[in-house]
Amino acid sequence: MKLASYNNGRRDGQLMLVSKDLTKAVAVPAIAHTMQQLLDAWDLLQPQLQELYEALNQGVLDNAVDFDESKCLSPLPRAYQWADGSAYVNHVELVRKARGAEMPESFWTDPLVYQGGSDSFIAPKADIELASEEWGIDFESEVAVITDDVPMGIDEASAEKHIKLLMLVNDVSLRNLIPAELAKGFGFFQSKPSSSFSPVAVTPDELGDKWHESKVHLPLITHLNNELFGKPNCGVDMTFNFSQLIAHFTKTRPLGAGAIIGSGTISNYDRSAGSSCLAETRMLETISDGKPSTSFMRFGDRVRIEMLDENDNSIFGAIDQQVVEYKG
Repeated sequence: MKLASYNNGRRDGQLMLVSKDLTKAVAVPAIAHTMQQLLDAWDLLQPQLQELYEALNQGVLDNAVDFDESKCLSPLPRAYQWADGSAYVNHVELVRKARGAEMPESFWTDPLVYQGGSDSFIAPKADIELASEEWGIDFESEVAVITDDVPMGIDEASAEKHIKLLMLVNDVSLRNLIPAELAKGFGFFQSKPSSSFSPVAVTPDELGDKWHESKVHLPLITHLNNELFGKPNCGVDMTFNFSQLIAHFTKTRPLGAGAIIGSGTISNYDRSAGSSCLAETRMLETISDGKPSTSFMRFGDRVRIEMLDENDNSIFGAIDQQVVEYKG
């Protein structure tokens, strides 16, 4: 299935069932009003939605409307939990070098994670409002999963069955605020403003054989100001898959239905695939040339993040956002 949340003037939006080709949508209030309501009772409600989804794709629902990505909030407009991992350790190593920090060997066996703000996600077509270009504005193109209730202490083998939906992420980062903040020894906060997610969330079966080993085996395509910036394959060089991340996150506490778990910035050792954030590109330039030549984002810059299937059809819709000055 494919699902979205339309902006209806309420905090949690209106749950919409979306056709496979992203052309049609239908509200399903008789089943669930919101995405969170669906996730809270997934096992009960999913079969009813699946039946409607098949009818929507067959074009036999009289109440279907044209799907409009501009009406979408993030699939979960707010969430009880947003935790982002760093599954691509190659990326972690490069970015730490950029701020003069050595990478412990344990990072290859023990995943990094930070707990992000989840009360104010940015809609996938909304502006990214920030007060200063001096903060080092960066995008991070990622994949995320949404879980149902996951018990504490779950093992990797059992974790994948709790993954109910997948979506794309722009985990906005303020690179110039990170070093001083982490130097306090207490983690990110100001340097990680609101994130945004793709217009549509999909069940793993929508990816067919491109979803296996708890990974998405497709390129994630990022354009910066209408120019291709990177298209690394999400299934390549992923040190920790989503099942491993979930097992790590639940070592000491459970996850509630609607928890969002991010992959961290997609990164391949094959540099011809490009990058999924500016910080990585700047570090590669520094290694090659002694200094970075790519600037961080400026007001007016636009980032687009999308994933296509084998027939070049959009799977999740596109995150397409402009950075603008926040004026209060």
